[in-house]
Amino acid sequence: MKHYLSIKDIDSLPNWVVEAKELKKNPTAHKALGSGKTICLLFFNNSLRTRLSTQKAAMNLGMEVMVMNFGSEGWQLEFEDGAIMDQGKSEHIKEAASVVSQFCDVVAIRAFASLTDKEKDEAELVLSGFVKHTSIPVVNMESSVGHPLQALADAITLHEYKANEKPKVVLSWAPHPKALPHAVANSFIEMMQRQDAEFVITHPIGYELNTEITKNTKIEYNQEKALKDADFVYVKNWSSYTEYGQVLHQDSKWMMTAAKLNKAKFMHCLPVRRNVVVEEAILDGNQSLVIEQANNRTFAAQIVLKKLLENN
Repeated sequence: MKHYLSIKDIDSLPNWVVEAKELKKNPTAHKALGSGKTICLLFFNNSLRTRLSTQKAAMNLGMEVMVMNFGSEGWQLEFEDGAIMDQGKSEHIKEAASVVSQFCDVVAIRAFASLTDKEKDEAELVLSGFVKHTSIPVVNMESSVGHPLQALADAITLHEYKANEKPKVVLSWAPHPKALPHAVANSFIEMMQRQDAEFVITHPIGYELNTEITKNTKIEYNQEKALKDADFVYVKNWSSYTEYGQVLHQDSKWMMTAAKLNKAKFMHCLPVRRNVVVEEAILDGNQSLVIEQANNRTFAAQIVLKKLLENN
């Protein structure tokens, strides 16, 4: 594995999950592996869990960590080949990526979707630009299309808390006051398609995701019907894909409540808006796994970095 860009880069999800759980038992067991190595975390968007968990994972492996927030600290980058750079952008990705390659052994990048131009978002200009022009491994810390570190943490969490070998897992849309990207939902779906589970997506009509990602996954527009007998319910908002980036409606009836959740475990990537996306009582109750998911972000990142260090 040269890079970790999507959940598809995992050769064996079950093996990775088991290995990540072993890392949890002794997080610094492979500290010598990263000794003398440096990872650079480049943030084009805000972060809490992703930044801290990836830093922690790198430190567990003995790596040095450099962090740069491009929004406030870096030059605006140009990604177009042949561009006449006589406007606001000061540096081309060709030079920026090559320079980062000199300073680091791994670079991890977080760059969200704009939700205004589907074609540009799906081209993954930032992520693909670094992959093209850098000579070191690239890790996706959430891009326009995917969040594979979160999905891997979710896989670890499901494995730890499932009570039967083939659980029912539901991904449910929820209301949110602003337009949100599709990345978390996309990667969660791709991860679930590799699980031995009954998997259902539920959302209002109009919030269908990219069919190239959902493929043959069951979609149920009746939330109550979808949630019946669920073992895990993953709740996430996303904006419209067909009416790209638009909030079609704010249907508060889709908020997750204790009554709807019933006996299922609740999952969410965080941050989450209490009493908008999910009823507060769920987050404060013993069915919520959101803190456990957040903890597993460290070990998802650590198994990825371990594989990259071993392979490169």
